[in-house]
Amino acid sequence: MMSHFPLQGVVVVDLTQIYNGPYATYLLALAGATVIKIEPPGGESLRRRGVVGGAALPFAMLNGGKKSLCLDLKSELGKRALLDLVAGADVLVENFAPGAMDRLGLGYEYLKTLNPRLIYAASSGYGSTGPYRKYPAMDLTVQAIAGVMETTGFPDRPPVKAGPAICDFFAGIHLHAAILTALYDRERSGEARRVEVAMQDAVFASLGSSFGLWWGSQGTKSDLPPRTGNRHGGMAEAPYNVYPATDGWVAIICVGELHWKKLVAVMDRPDLLADPRFADLKSRVANVDAVDEAVSAWTRTRTKKAIFDELIANGVPSAPVRNLDEVVHDENMHARGALQYQDHPEYGRIIVQQTPIRFDGLEPMTIAPSHKLGEDAREVLTSRTKLGAEEIDQICG
Repeated sequence: MMSHFPLQGVVVVDLTQIYNGPYATYLLALAGATVIKIEPPGGESLRRRGVVGGAALPFAMLNGGKKSLCLDLKSELGKRALLDLVAGADVLVENFAPGAMDRLGLGYEYLKTLNPRLIYAASSGYGSTGPYRKYPAMDLTVQAIAGVMETTGFPDRPPVKAGPAICDFFAGIHLHAAILTALYDRERSGEARRVEVAMQDAVFASLGSSFGLWWGSQGTKSDLPPRTGNRHGGMAEAPYNVYPATDGWVAIICVGELHWKKLVAVMDRPDLLADPRFADLKSRVANVDAVDEAVSAWTRTRTKKAIFDELIANGVPSAPVRNLDEVVHDENMHARGALQYQDHPEYGRIIVQQTPIRFDGLEPMTIAPSHKLGEDAREVLTSRTKLGAEEIDQICG
């Protein structure tokens, strides 16, 4: 067994909020980094959602394993504390609007004079350059402007947002990768740098299938819909859909002829193999409505479990459509340690996610619950800043 996590000894100053940045720093914490989360007076907005039912649960999910410190960065004392922390840090991460740190007098050009080895990581909706840089951005607005909403839903209905906050989390994943890349480069070259991820940039590649459909229709009179419902985004696979069961829905996809032949055998419909409408992939895509009706005729008389069990046993890609209660109790994720039960001092017994990254020779880290606002202030300020006792008392209240 390995004796240490890969980022042990790396110190991260975390100024992030909501989902994008906090997910990146959460991944760093679960790789062994010391992450000091700094929030404004009253806490960041995700923490403040605690007044609305369980809306604060995501804060607990994304901020476990971090130290908590509350600083007013508009005050001179708050700035001094931050600058002392930055002087001893490896990484600073923020996802404010571009220019916000400069307006506070805490921009990268200044911070790197204090700590030339500092990796400065920033993320925003549209980046710090380009004509959109001043646009306010949240996951919903980026989904709209980036094409996610226009490609989500059914062709005869208005566009809808993707259920998950994909732009926030895609950006968080890329921000995590950018930080690790910069740390690796610093170890090789000795040079530190600023890295940046825009949410709009991060989500673009995920639209690949839809772009394939768009590109293939260029120069034609094709009136292909931008939204394909549960069918393949590029209308390049069939069957590829969510099909009715007696107790819900099941997703089924056939990639290539072998899967199709196996599905036909499971359905006991050898006549479909002789039907010229289904002779090959191109024919099935051209007759996708007929394909879906044939599959639906078989699925709608069976339960989700019966369909799934039979298809999996025969090597046909499929999965039941699960609700959130089923998802958080998924036996595979719990068996792998990807989900863990946690007794949280504020929220009671909850389920939190591990990092998706596995390090050979290491068991996943036990995740410490997210801390109360400012819980670690005195310990952090005493051990990592030059502030005197009276100044620390002033910050800690």
